[in-house]
Amino acid sequence: MKEKIICLFKQETVLCVAFALAIVSMLFVHPDKEYIGYVDFRTLAILFCLMSVMAGLQKSGVFQYVARELLGRVHKAWQLVLILVLLCFFSSMLVTNDVALITFVPFTLIALGMIGPEGKRQLVIPVVVLQTIAANLGSMLTPIGNPQNLYLYGRAGLSLGDFFKLMLPYAAAALLLASAWSLIAARACRGPVQVTFPGKAKLSGNKVHLAVYTALFVLALFTVARVIPYGIMLGVTAIALLLTDRSIFGRVDYSLLLTFIGFFLFIGNIGRLPAFSHVLQQIVSGHEILVGVAASQVISNVPAALLLSGFTEDLSALIIGVNLGGLGTLIASMASLISYKLIAREESQRKGAYFRYFTVANVCFLVILLVLTLIF
Repeated sequence: MKEKIICLFKQETVLCVAFALAIVSMLFVHPDKEYIGYVDFRTLAILFCLMSVMAGLQKSGVFQYVARELLGRVHKAWQLVLILVLLCFFSSMLVTNDVALITFVPFTLIALGMIGPEGKRQLVIPVVVLQTIAANLGSMLTPIGNPQNLYLYGRAGLSLGDFFKLMLPYAAAALLLASAWSLIAARACRGPVQVTFPGKAKLSGNKVHLAVYTALFVLALFTVARVIPYGIMLGVTAIALLLTDRSIFGRVDYSLLLTFIGFFLFIGNIGRLPAFSHVLQQIVSGHEILVGVAASQVISNVPAALLLSGFTEDLSALIIGVNLGGLGTLIASMASLISYKLIAREESQRKGAYFRYFTVANVCFLVILLVLTLIF
């Protein structure tokens, strides 16, 4: 039993912490009818629907198909690196940063293996690090790019236009930085490159299912924009999956949904304790960007967004803080761990080199973008 608990904590550390905090807070505010008001059901419903749709599109092979079509036209190292990095940057805006990395990092390892062992050795670490940074930064431009954006966007009551306007300067700067660094990194590999996949690129999933997932994604966008009630979106998604592919239900990250619930309970209870709430408001208020960045380095940006959102009225500044906070340490964004685990499995002897490159690159990006906050 003890071993199972330890294993669960290692696998779902953030979830366990969220519910530990919730349980402790219950000692001060006993469960009552107000608890139900803590939970943001809209965020949970949309998040579930988006995760289901992304799992379906990924299973259909849409992203791999696009990547193969693009790489089939590559003849130079800088083209290869730029395409691999920008695939993560732009796709993360729509499919979330973690899905982008789960999809394209394994694909990248295969693609780089096709240019020869020396070329792969020179490029694999910088490319995967840049893909990770690109996914974390590209995702900040849209409310559906990552879980904290979806939650804060709904809580702040921003319009889509307001959200884009808020994050566009940072996303544009991130795009320029990622592109420039990619071109510099590509210089390590000299000579022509050719990536040739066996067989013709094609979609692996059922075309009817693909059409359903596409329609559900469009429906999700309208729901995020508050055109369609989230209850309708949830019902339509559940029915569509039951009729097409029930296995998608097993691909949803339920631990993330439960983590949200745990933090909702904790934040709700703390908000009813004036002494604690006042202290936290003093710490966060007026310093949302820096506190958001700092908290993200320790507990990652999704929990940081959930925790800090209850103690500030300037949610726009917090959105900037927790998005930039995805840079920095390896756990600043949980999506970064996806790339690290894949590299550790593929290049086990170079984990240290990856970690060093990752840290240096992340700190550089973070410092530059933080300086931009003084301008914008």
